[in-house]
Amino acid sequence: MTIYRIVAIDARSRREGRDLRKVGFYDPIKNQTYSNVPAILYFLGKGAQPTGTVHDISKKAEVFTELRLNQTKFKFNQ
Repeated sequence: MTIYRIVAIDARSRREGRDLRKVGFYDPIKNQTYSNVPAILYFLGKGAQPTGTVHDISKKAEVFTELRLNQTKFKFNQ
């Protein structure tokens, strides 16, 4: 059974380095995704760049829609 963890990792560390935080998982066999959206939004807000695969998974989970909504709310609250 293959399940992929989605993690935030410092770009300066090597690929297999220690992750900063686990932010989700993806099971391609069951086509099941769990995303900790607040954690993902936090790291994206700090300048994190998702890999192509994580970008596609996040897009399917509508994480970027949530990011745009949060940015709009932030602009209106200032």
